[in-house]
Amino acid sequence: MTVESDSKTLERLDEQEGHEGALPKSLEFYRGLLRIQSAAESRIGAVELNLSGETIGDRIRHGTPVLGFDDLAIDWSLLQNVFDEVAALFASYQEVLREVPENLGGADHRLSPSKEVVQAWYEGARLPLPKATSDTGEALLTLIIHGAFRPFLIRHCEALLKLVNLEQWRRGYCPICGGNPDFAFLDKERGGRWLVCSRCDAEWPFQRLQCPYCGTQNQDDLAYFTDDKGLYRLHVCERCRSYLKTIDLRQTEDEILLPLERYLTLDIDTQAHNDGYRPGSASRKEEGGETMRGNSAKGDES
Repeated sequence: MTVESDSKTLERLDEQEGHEGALPKSLEFYRGLLRIQSAAESRIGAVELNLSGETIGDRIRHGTPVLGFDDLAIDWSLLQNVFDEVAALFASYQEVLREVPENLGGADHRLSPSKEVVQAWYEGARLPLPKATSDTGEALLTLIIHGAFRPFLIRHCEALLKLVNLEQWRRGYCPICGGNPDFAFLDKERGGRWLVCSRCDAEWPFQRLQCPYCGTQNQDDLAYFTDDKGLYRLHVCERCRSYLKTIDLRQTEDEILLPLERYLTLDIDTQAHNDGYRPGSASRKEEGGETMRGNSAKGDES
């Protein structure tokens, strides 16, 4: 995702609103979030990093994401501003986001993304919050940090992804920031599977017949469901009970904006949750609205 593709997404959502008279609340929320993030990306501009090609190559070969927390170039004042805007947006969409305090971001609920908290979020650790903080409170703070930090990671990804040899990276977590994939696509050329990072939108190739989260290649544990047109697939793993949404680009001639597809396919998330599956979390220790019908993943998946 780039500033240019953000603009295309916003234009498409505005066009949809013009045709339909109003957007669904989920897309209205996403448009508001994307406007905040796009404005922040413009303010951040191009990122300059002190990472040599040799360092990048070594990290990729050893399965280490390129960007460690100490490598990030962050304007902490700007991050706080973006964080406040995202928190205010969350408070405005309680009908979309459950258990959000009405005065979130106000004096009684003002949140601040300290460096210690952001580092814990970035590295996938439990946030260092007061013991009285509820699981709901931590989950909400995690979502707001995710929304506020995205513009910074997008800019870092733009600077680094072109320097990474993706053929050396066949892992279930992002080669740039180490984030989990939350979407995937099958490319038009050969139907190869590419994962999309939930945090920086980096794309990288991954094996078709392997769970990116637990790493199993046992075909008895892997399956997928598809819609009637074969455009969308819901890949599931019975071993770790995870799911991954996928779009088959061979089935469409239209331009697909992948981050937007996350929100256009929320009905698939609902179905997955109702069937007992949850978003997956990749292990760093590894090596190397439509009704969906089931298919076994055994054999050479088409």
